[in-house]
Amino acid sequence: MPVLVASDLDRTLIYSPAALALTMPDARAPRLLCVEVHESRPLSFMTETAAALLSDLGDAAVFVPTTTRTRKQYLRINLPGPAPKYAICANGGHLMVDGVSDLDWHARVTARLAEECAPLEEVREHLLDCADPLWVRKHRVAEDLFAYLVVERELLPEEWVKDLAVWAENRGWTVSLQGRKIYAVPKPLTKSAAMREVARRTGAELTLAAGDSLLDADLLLAADRGWRPGHGELADAAWTAPQIAALPERGVLAGERILREFLRATRGATP
Repeated sequence: MPVLVASDLDRTLIYSPAALALTMPDARAPRLLCVEVHESRPLSFMTETAAALLSDLGDAAVFVPTTTRTRKQYLRINLPGPAPKYAICANGGHLMVDGVSDLDWHARVTARLAEECAPLEEVREHLLDCADPLWVRKHRVAEDLFAYLVVERELLPEEWVKDLAVWAENRGWTVSLQGRKIYAVPKPLTKSAAMREVARRTGAELTLAAGDSLLDADLLLAADRGWRPGHGELADAAWTAPQIAALPERGVLAGERILREFLRATRGATP
């Protein structure tokens, strides 16, 4: 039976320049491979070693990129290795099959959101009304599923995020702060549900996962084994679970370590 590897991308496998955490002397810094270009500028990187590991993983397991990114944002990433047959976008709102969204899956997700959560428009209006223009740079709605703000972190009041989380909780939504982005996401919109669907379709009996943020917690808990890096929301909260390994590495080297762990677990499960 195949092994399924569902991994978050940003700040887990791929890293923006600000998230690389190259704390070593310049002469010892790893060689980097650009895996995303946006508006003619390099945007995301992984180490060359990580790129080789990911290529090996793509041959050994069913690798499923699993991201909160929109479909458009995901499709501009150029990962090394075999093109993944499946990908999870919009935090589980879109299940991509050979680069195209599965319409039946999307319809099931949106029907559940309509039944269980306050409408997106109510949440968007609340964000517009209560966020201070002093520290908000952008308001965005993603795939008509969830909303997020791009903020200046140094100006963002810590209590504001906590208050927003309480307000959202009462309406069936959750809040996550990742770098310069504050996400408001419906609770039933999960990466784990989409991962289970891919496991069902592929017949995978072993599922592996990795992620760094609050939005990845359900994915990690749903997997048989999981890893989180030494940075991000989950690390800041010292979050863990029995099947989760908390890694010490931070930044782009954490991505390399996670891929080594994926390969080790995959090869150990394959006769």
